[in-house]
Amino acid sequence: MAKRTSPLGEAGSKKLREMIKEYDIRTMDDVHNFVKMLTAETIQTALDAELENELGYSKYDYKNKNTDNSRNGYSSKTVQGSMGEVDISVPRDRNGESEPQLVKKHQTDVSSIEDKIIFLYSQGVSTRDIQKTMNEMYGIDVDDGRVSKITDKLLPVIREWHERPLQAVYAHLILDAVHYSVRDNGSVVKKAAYVIIGTDLEGHKDVLGIWIGASESSKYWLAVLNGLKNRGVRDILIASVDGLTGFVEAINRAFPDTEVQRCVIHQIRSSTKYVSYKDVKKFVSDLKPIYKAPTEEIAIEALESLENEWGKKYPLAVRSWKNNWNELSVMFKYSPEIRRMIYTTNAIENFNRQLRKVTKTKSAFVSDDALMKMLYLVTMRVSDKWTMPIQNWASILDNLMIHFGDRVKLIY
Repeated sequence: MAKRTSPLGEAGSKKLREMIKEYDIRTMDDVHNFVKMLTAETIQTALDAELENELGYSKYDYKNKNTDNSRNGYSSKTVQGSMGEVDISVPRDRNGESEPQLVKKHQTDVSSIEDKIIFLYSQGVSTRDIQKTMNEMYGIDVDDGRVSKITDKLLPVIREWHERPLQAVYAHLILDAVHYSVRDNGSVVKKAAYVIIGTDLEGHKDVLGIWIGASESSKYWLAVLNGLKNRGVRDILIASVDGLTGFVEAINRAFPDTEVQRCVIHQIRSSTKYVSYKDVKKFVSDLKPIYKAPTEEIAIEALESLENEWGKKYPLAVRSWKNNWNELSVMFKYSPEIRRMIYTTNAIENFNRQLRKVTKTKSAFVSDDALMKMLYLVTMRVSDKWTMPIQNWASILDNLMIHFGDRVKLIY
């Protein structure tokens, strides 16, 4: 077994053992207090070294002094460290020219405590549990107001993210909404978080935005889509949507040349609502030849077979497929790679699952801003992992160029 090497080196490790013996460190509380002392001493020594470097001479070494500035005592200051509050003395210069870099003027926190609180908040940890965690781990008292004040610093960042310019053309957009309970004027109401994930012409996914609004409606979606235009989006080749009434009309009004594919999974769920539980398994099995068909002609034949088998018993279930066929059949125009990309909204549903994983502990959010802060933090964490283009993107792009011609070539 390899011998353990101390990061302090042999001499440093020996000195540390001597200090542990000298300060009689036996319990974790002793360790805690010892580390606080070392933290304060380290900060103090570093601040003294900063001023010495700035003045150009060490204390009492007047022989090497080449400045009219000099030391002018200390000012006391209490800062928040990772192990709790730490008292330090900040060295001053007579001319007031010194600008400490380690602990800047007006800085009261040297623990990155804000980062820790924001991280806990992004994991869906309640304010009460954040208070408890910070107290138990760091000996720091954090009340509701401080958590809110710290996380509110995200709001201008979120606004900037929401207003950032977008690319002119997107190969594919997926639109969906997640519903949450939010306090509004003293009562709890249901609100929708509208989410759009775009795939650009290089095959990279990105969350274009999240909007908090009233219950999901085509009118609100139209406003969201017009907002994308204001941020520079000129064209969307294909959009995948769920079965919301008026959704297609909203997209066609904002982007009239966009092909709209209705999510097959949503369609299956919607149609089976009209089917008796004992027949659902067989009905779903009979649907597969439709959406798995290699061509639209074969799919239409399968749809006719479905109608012959189930039309009389479940007319509404079959009719929903026929009524929505224009949007369900868009995928048959494209190659298998494009078809897999557009025929379901799985990508956004997987993303929404990540949102729900963090927000599930919240029975209701205190405000739209509180909800938006948490959704933004999760979005940043998830989208940071989207570093690679969609699989087989070169083949997908070739097919898009064949279907859409100059709408791809002029931008790409």
